[in-house]
Amino acid sequence: MNPSDKLSLLGNQNIAYAFDYNPNILEAFDNKHPENDYFVKFNCPEFTSLCPITSQPDFATIYISYIPAIKMVESKSLKLYLFSFRNHGGFHEDCINIIMKDLIALMAPKYIEVWGKFTPRGGISIDPYANYGLPKSKYEEMAQYRLLNHDLYPETITNR
Repeated sequence: MNPSDKLSLLGNQNIAYAFDYNPNILEAFDNKHPENDYFVKFNCPEFTSLCPITSQPDFATIYISYIPAIKMVESKSLKLYLFSFRNHGGFHEDCINIIMKDLIALMAPKYIEVWGKFTPRGGISIDPYANYGLPKSKYEEMAQYRLLNHDLYPETITNR
């Protein structure tokens, strides 16, 4: 069986976009190199969600980096999943943690981090960061180290 036979979104031109949060959109495929440690990084510069109090739109670039184990997220399903936050009312920190937890549930990666760079609203920006490493492994130690040191040398922000 072809690995792409399990993927229903890739190449499908008749996709109905979800306008409300929907983790069921996410699809995974087998990692062909589970013995290797390597990063997969997604940069999603057009993320939007809604403030749960005011319903005003929030815009962000979402950075997702992970070290896959057995499964990997399919990129079109990830795009549609992130799009499903369009009408989701959630604080920035909540959105980032939900994204990370959904991807952990889908893939069980060795390591993952999700970082949101939200554009300012009301004169302030919020940039939540969350990560996870496989418990009782070097990845758990890596997650702790990266969490404690993730913003010591802030990069140039280009989305605001």
